[in-house]
Amino acid sequence: MTSRLRDRRRATGRMPTILRGPGEATGESERVVQHGAQRWGYAGWRLFSGMIVVVLSALLAVFFVLDIFYVHSIDVVGLRTTSREEIYALTGIADMHIFWVDPAEVRRNILRSPTIADATIEVGWPPVMVQIVIEEREPALIWEQAGVPVWIDVQGRVMSQREQREELVRIVSDERDGPMGPNVQIGLDVVGGALQLKTLYPNIDVLRYDPNNGLGYQDGRGWMVWFGTGTDMPQKIAVYNVLVDNLLARNIRPSLVNVANKNAPYYCCRGGN
Repeated sequence: MTSRLRDRRRATGRMPTILRGPGEATGESERVVQHGAQRWGYAGWRLFSGMIVVVLSALLAVFFVLDIFYVHSIDVVGLRTTSREEIYALTGIADMHIFWVDPAEVRRNILRSPTIADATIEVGWPPVMVQIVIEEREPALIWEQAGVPVWIDVQGRVMSQREQREELVRIVSDERDGPMGPNVQIGLDVVGGALQLKTLYPNIDVLRYDPNNGLGYQDGRGWMVWFGTGTDMPQKIAVYNVLVDNLLARNIRPSLVNVANKNAPYYCCRGGN
């Protein structure tokens, strides 16, 4: 048998064929397949990553090219005396891209206005990208200095007078430093005293303010009365009424009564009738 195979190999010049099963493969073919899979897998991932970069770049280009993503208007609620245009100017974001809008900075910009007590900022997507809720300060007094009226709130902050408020008492200042500026603050003793006088004498529409004598008004009986400042106006008015009753009982009509110091009131008289 062996000699016969050897004779056949000599006759054909080939090695005998080795039969393999369907699951078997040569080592060389396995190496070729594996190398090809690795090469195509790496190239595929590079292609996919490149496509992602292209898509993201296109999206960024759309965001920055389209005008819809630039702030040309805002939505504002809570306004009573301030205009939408004024708030928009205060924000500092006119024509700014929505990506660069900082809500905290916008709020700080809006609060520079003495009229605004608080502001809430929300930034979103078109069509309404910037929404603002405003809380305005409420005026308590009208302060007129050098002929220019301004509003004063309960904390003494100065605001522009934006409309007529007949219910507010008006204080005419004798100071000659020019109009009241927005960075000046009225003392709380002045504000509190004026509000008390308005409550105790609702018919008073105008008060005067003098740096030395404080708050006062022209009594309808013909003289000027000064009450000073502070929130002890009820006690000063009681002293004033007793003093005036005593003067009139003695037929004395004063030209001036001063109860700024309720413990040391004084008057100046014109003489009797």
